[in-house]
Amino acid sequence: MSEDGRPTVVLVDDHAMFRAGVRAEIGAGVDIVGEAASVAEAIATIRHTRPDVVLLDVHLPDGGGPAVVAAVQPELPDTKFLALSVSDAAEDVITVIRAGARGYVTKTISGADLTDAIRRVADGDVVFSPRLAGFVLDAFREAGSGPGGIGTLTSTDPELDQLTPREQEVMRLLARGYSYREIGSELFISVKTVETHASNVLRKLQLSSRHQLTRWAADRRIV
Repeated sequence: MSEDGRPTVVLVDDHAMFRAGVRAEIGAGVDIVGEAASVAEAIATIRHTRPDVVLLDVHLPDGGGPAVVAAVQPELPDTKFLALSVSDAAEDVITVIRAGARGYVTKTISGADLTDAIRRVADGDVVFSPRLAGFVLDAFREAGSGPGGIGTLTSTDPELDQLTPREQEVMRLLARGYSYREIGSELFISVKTVETHASNVLRKLQLSSRHQLTRWAADRRIV
């Protein structure tokens, strides 16, 4: 929180005019400490400013909002992510929530409601635009919250369901271009174990290369 009690916010969107509009709408109620227009810029800005909340677009030029969450959340667990997108597609919502975001609102939201949503997420609440809440709730099991996201999602992709949770972690890192050694360091497992998981992922998904895996994951917006 800032010295006057307002939540600190980093705004991530690739459109400068949209960021300016959001800043004008919510600037009195929150403390915007940084802005970013890409995944790489967002990760660097969030690490530098350590905000209470990241207001995050789902689609960015060099990747998606979920990639930002996945890169930053393990090292900054107190930073919350609220997706703000023009999209109300189920796959976009579920993907970013699966990554660890605490809510999802569409860009039709008013400035006052967005400020309230940011404050609620900063306080630990979960926030969704009303029209999204129904199918999001349907996508969750009643298994309670995990350390990152707001619960355990039921996958809507039968191919993804073939993979164990660890294989899904390895798959996402492989699709983002991580080396086996980097994946092992990220997940605290040996390179040999990474190789085994990677082989299982490619076999189960009936893919023959990392290039095909990256394209498969990108098509499903899960990287």
